[in-house]
Amino acid sequence: MKIETKFLLAMLAVMPVTANADIPYRVEQTVMPQSDQIQELGRFYVGGAYNLSGWNDYVDDDGVALRGRTTSSFDVVAGGRVTDIFRIEANYARTVANWDAFDLVADTAMVNFILDARIDALYQLFYNQRIVPYVGLGGGAAWNTVDGTSVKHDISPVVAALAGVGFELGPWFTLDIGYRYMYMFTPQFDYVADFAPIAHQLRAGVRLNF
Repeated sequence: MKIETKFLLAMLAVMPVTANADIPYRVEQTVMPQSDQIQELGRFYVGGAYNLSGWNDYVDDDGVALRGRTTSSFDVVAGGRVTDIFRIEANYARTVANWDAFDLVADTAMVNFILDARIDALYQLFYNQRIVPYVGLGGGAAWNTVDGTSVKHDISPVVAALAGVGFELGPWFTLDIGYRYMYMFTPQFDYVADFAPIAHQLRAGVRLNF
């Protein structure tokens, strides 16, 4: 190797690399950060809710009329998040319903399937979402006792549709405000055999996450 060639290689070795230097580079895949919501909030939760229930009016073919009244009741729930946007919860309520002819008290147990509209999980745009709308469906059974008449079915199927908003005030606490439509398949009251109780419920409660 000639002396000039050796000198040129030595000079290249000590020269600083400039911003415009044509050097090899490696392309690495960039991983988008995942939503930290499910990590901040526990996967499981318990809670309770106050229900303000408006019960349906009814008139049968014989002109027998029932006028529903507004009642109050309380729920307790225990649930878990299957994913960041899907949760399943067990729901128990001591349901009280009043009409001008009779009163019904039902121990109602349901399972609810709920979808949270968590934008950060779907599109990874917002990583600290604290207002989370939701919708859901529920189903279960009611164990009935009636004052003022009798029923043929002490146990009636119950279905529900619900919607609301969860306000996540911190990693452990969620304020829940919503609406629930509840339909009880007819308990076969002696007074009106084909009457099915229906309630429009306004709900306010809390969930504790762990």
